[in-house]
Amino acid sequence: MLYRFCRLILRITFMLLYRLEARGISNIPLEGPVILCSNHKSLQDPITLGVWVPRKVHYMAKEELFRIPLFGPLIRAVGAFPVKRGGVSKEAIRTAINLLQEGHVMGIFPEGTRNESIGMGKRGAVSMAIRSKALVVPVALVGKYRPFRKMLAVYGAPIDLGPYAEQGTSESMEAATELIMSRIREMLKTGKPAA
Repeated sequence: MLYRFCRLILRITFMLLYRLEARGISNIPLEGPVILCSNHKSLQDPITLGVWVPRKVHYMAKEELFRIPLFGPLIRAVGAFPVKRGGVSKEAIRTAINLLQEGHVMGIFPEGTRNESIGMGKRGAVSMAIRSKALVVPVALVGKYRPFRKMLAVYGAPIDLGPYAEQGTSESMEAATELIMSRIREMLKTGKPAA
């Protein structure tokens, strides 16, 4: 209930402030484990990524944020869970995989840090998708967070990583990661959902 209320308020705010538009939202499966993999350029990206998604999106967030009075309990209530500074902890990865195995949605930024232009992806999202049998939906957040300038959240067709899991090699993990990143790059250029 709290999540839906917050999502509605943020959706209206981002529509008014950034003219935020979603494309390809029907590419997000309505059930089963899903990882939304997106480019990452701003602290506002988790909101932009999840505000149009019809399901609750869970995120890893810096441990320090949970210590802020009122804000900490709020982000926990809307689906965030803590990750220790200096890299993703085994506990955070376990939590993410458990959520996915229970059929939830995770929002992940494969670059691992914010970049103005899209960089190389890390293999963590692919590893979690393979271990949880989650589909991966590539997402491109297009535009700059400037008041009244258009922002797009573009959701591509789901990617089944089953064939990469069968190979189970380091090279196949790299190839799967590059496939996801190439779909994101394509959507950043075209503003259209990748097939």
